[in-house]
Amino acid sequence: MTIPEVIEGAPGALLVIISGPSGVGKDTIIDALRARPRSPDYHYVVTCTTRQPRPGEVPGVSYQFLTHAQFHALDEAGELLESAEVHGNHYGTPRREVSDALVAGHDVILKIDVQGAAAVKERVPDALLVFIVPPTLEALFQRLRSRATETADELEIRQRNAAIELARQGDYDRVVVNETGEIARTAAEIEAIIEQEKRRNADRRMRIT
Repeated sequence: MTIPEVIEGAPGALLVIISGPSGVGKDTIIDALRARPRSPDYHYVVTCTTRQPRPGEVPGVSYQFLTHAQFHALDEAGELLESAEVHGNHYGTPRREVSDALVAGHDVILKIDVQGAAAVKERVPDALLVFIVPPTLEALFQRLRSRATETADELEIRQRNAAIELARQGDYDRVVVNETGEIARTAAEIEAIIEQEKRRNADRRMRIT
C-alpha cells in the first residue's frame, strides 16, 4: 500500500466523526445539520461503499457507490483514510477529500461506523468523536424494522451488531441521545458541542498521517 504524506489542516479547522449503530438516525441528523444556518461552513464527507444504493439514495451525495475492484484499488493506493467491512459490505473514507477540506479551513463532518472511527482516530488523534445513541435498544430495533430496507437476515445482523456497537460508546469524546421525534434538538446539541470544541482549541491544527 502507498504511504501518503503527512498533512496539517488550517488552524482551528476541526474533524468531527459522528457514529452510532445502524438505525439510530445518523443520516437524518446530518440532513438536520445541513438545514441549520451554519451548515455551509461544514464540509460533509461522502463515504465510499461497495453496497448497492437504497431507494432514494443519490450516488455522489449519499455515498460514492463503487465496485469491489474500484474500492480495493483506492485502498491499495493509500487513498482511503480508513476502510472496513460492515454488515457484509466495504466502507471507506476518502483521505484526500478530508485533507483538502481541512487545509481549506473547513470543519469536516464524517459519518462513520465504530470500526472506522477508531481507525480515523489513530490517523487524526485530535479528531472529535461524537456517538449517537437511541433512547432505548427496543426503540432502535423498531426504527430498523420500520424502515424496511433490509432483508430478514440483514436485519438480524444489524440488530446483533447494534448491541455490540453500543458497548463502544465509552471510546467517544461525547455521547448524544437521539430521542424519537427530536432530530432538530439532536442536531443543535451536536453543533453546540462542535462550537465548544472549537473555542477550546482555536489554534489547533488537525494532523493527518
